Amino acid sequence: MISADVIVVGGGPAGSTCAWRLRAAGLDVAIVDRAVFPRDKVCAGWITPGVVEALDLDLDDYARGRVLQPITSFRTGIIGGPTVDTAYGRPVSYGILRCEFDTYLLRRSGARVPAAMAVDRIERVGEHWVLDGALRAPLLIGAGGHFCPVARHLGARRERDPLVVAQEIELLLRPDQLSTVRVRADVPELYFCRDLKGYGWCFRKGDHLNVGLGRMDRSALAAHVAAFRQRLVADGRVPGDLPTRWKGHAYLLYEASRPRLVDDGVLLVGDAAGLAYPASGEGIRPAVESGLLAADVVRAADSHYGRADLDPYRIEIERRFGRGAIGPRLPLPSGLVAAAGRALFRSRRFARRVVLDRWFLHADQPTLHIAEPTASADAPPPRPAQASL
Repeated sequence: MISADVIVVGGGPAGSTCAWRLRAAGLDVAIVDRAVFPRDKVCAGWITPGVVEALDLDLDDYARGRVLQPITSFRTGIIGGPTVDTAYGRPVSYGILRCEFDTYLLRRSGARVPAAMAVDRIERVGEHWVLDGALRAPLLIGAGGHFCPVARHLGARRERDPLVVAQEIELLLRPDQLSTVRVRADVPELYFCRDLKGYGWCFRKGDHLNVGLGRMDRSALAAHVAAFRQRLVADGRVPGDLPTRWKGHAYLLYEASRPRLVDDGVLLVGDAAGLAYPASGEGIRPAVESGLLAADVVRAADSHYGRADLDPYRIEIERRFGRGAIGPRLPLPSGLVAAAGRALFRSRRFARRVVLDRWFLHADQPTLHIAEPTASADAPPPRPAQASL
C-alpha cells in the first residue's frame, strides 16, 4: 500500500496546483487520476493574466513546443444577429490546449503519480483515508471534476443541483481548412443564444480550432448545437466539413448550489467543488485559486485535519467566490429579459465592460496572492517525485 501525507484525486489544474504548493511546503503528495497523461481534454482553453500570475507561469518556458495563442480582441453577439468587435491592443488572455497545459502542471507539481486508476472504494480507517486498499493518507483532496468520486462520497452532489451542459469539438485544421476558415487566431468569437440561457464559441488556437456551446437547458442542447454549427458553416466562419458529433460534459455553477466543501480530513477544489464562474462557465481560474487556497489552509493546519481545522478553506472560498446559491430573482417575464439582453449586446460599451471585462476576463477581480510556502525546519524533505506520464 502506498502511503503519503496527502492524496489528491484528480490531476487537472485544481489538483496539480494544490499538489505543487503542498510539495513546496515539504509534504509528500500522491495524485491519482483515471486517465493517463497527456489526456484528451476538450476545452475552449484560455487562461487569463490572473491565472498566469497565480501559477507563477513562465510564458516563454511554457511556449516552447506548446500552443500559447495570445488573445488581443473578441467578437461578441447574439447567434444570428449583429456582432461587436472589441480590440484591446495587447494580450488579455492566452489560448492553450488542455492536453498540454494539464500535463505541464502535473509534471511541475513534483507529486508522485501512480499508475492510472479509477477510484471505486473510499474508506475512512481510523485517522486515515484508504482508496481501493492501495493508497493511504490522513488528508484527501477531491479534485476530480464534476464526477469526482470524493465529491460523491462527501455527499456534495444532488440530483436536483442545476447543471450547465455543453458539447464541443477541438481539431487540428488541415491546410485546406486553414485557408478557408475566417476565425482569426487572436480573436475568439462568442455568440449568445437568443434566450440568453447559454452561448456558443469559436476559437482558433494556432492551427487548432475549438467550437462548442453550453446551456442551462439540458433538453434543448442537441438542437441548439446543431443550429449553431449550421450557422457557423453558413457564415463561413468554420470549415464546411466540421464534424457533427461533438463531445459532451457538464459542470455545476457555484452560485446555483450550496456545495459541501469540507469534512474531517477531506476537502474539495475546482469543479469538484462546483466553482465554475456562472456567466462564462470558466473553470480554470477558480480551479487554480481554490487549489492554492486549499494548500495554504492545509499548511496552516500543521497535520491537524479535523473539520474545524480545515473550515478556514470554506471561509476563504466564500470570501473569494461568494456563498453560493443564487437568491430570489425579480419576477420578470423571461422573454422581456431576453429582449432587453439582446438590445444590450449591440452596445460596444456593454460588450467590453460587462461581457468581456467582467464575465470572461474577470478584470475587476484582483489576482490571488498567497505568501510563498516554506517547509518547516523539522519537516522531512519531500520524497523524489515519481511520475508515470
